[in-house]
Amino acid sequence: MLKRVMTAAATLAVGVCAACRPESGAAESTAEKSGPALRSGPIRAVCTIGMITDSVQRIGGEHVRATGLMGEGVDPHLYKASPQDNKALGDADVIFYNGLALEGKMTDLFVKMARSKPTVAVADAVPEELRREPAELAGHYDPHVWFDVSLWIRCVERVGEALADLDAPHADDYTQRMRAYVGELKDLDRYAREQIAAIPKDRRVLVTAHDAFGYFGRAYDIEVRAIQGISTESEASVKDINDLVTFIAERGVKAVFVESSVSEKNVQALVEGCRARGHDVTIGGQLFSDAMGKAGTPEGTYVGMVRHNVDTIVGALR
Repeated sequence: MLKRVMTAAATLAVGVCAACRPESGAAESTAEKSGPALRSGPIRAVCTIGMITDSVQRIGGEHVRATGLMGEGVDPHLYKASPQDNKALGDADVIFYNGLALEGKMTDLFVKMARSKPTVAVADAVPEELRREPAELAGHYDPHVWFDVSLWIRCVERVGEALADLDAPHADDYTQRMRAYVGELKDLDRYAREQIAAIPKDRRVLVTAHDAFGYFGRAYDIEVRAIQGISTESEASVKDINDLVTFIAERGVKAVFVESSVSEKNVQALVEGCRARGHDVTIGGQLFSDAMGKAGTPEGTYVGMVRHNVDTIVGALR
């Protein structure tokens, strides 16, 4: 897992420089490319996770055609690029990905792509001092920055800046859309804080399938426990499950949560383990963690996904 990732932000076609910033000892390289502003039609943007695709669509509007590689229920930690993905990436005018090793198996590919076209790791917009660095990651950062809406605002601003640099004739359009979207996200951040604060402090414990909600817990003052680690490549042991069963029983936790992109089997094992100890715990609902909901639904947008998660947590714990 890389601690940092390579980022490139723009092209020379509209008088903007495309630069690759090397990370973890990678050699520095720069590349010139004829940008999409020199041809007709929208900019072809390829994105990894749905949260990024949604942001690019919101900010890009009619000037950008955004294609997402990872849809509903897809786990980015385990995702492998298909031949179709490689073609889409090769044809793209700009690539947006999360970074911080979220797309672990694709990181090297993005570093390679950055040598020839703008390739933007949006999580690089989050300052290092605001990134979580859990002990179990041994010096690497938690990539799930979208669960703190105030941090995701920085990533959205990075998207807007990159599009404006890439396509200067439409820069004002991108900036206006970005500012409008940031206003929505500030309202969303306030909503999450107010709703989570309504849960009595002693009940404010979020138990999930894998450790994706660390930023959420820190931002909105809720204790977070998980079966698997931050990457779903790690396997939960019997001891991990038994230790969490003990914690749930001792704290009197009433509900645990499954995730849309992670198998339910470990959460079901928690429920059964608690029942064997005489403590009844229910599944409080399904949360969206590394993937959003189905396209065309409220949960298929970033704002709708966050509101769904907040409402589901509050409904089960309050």
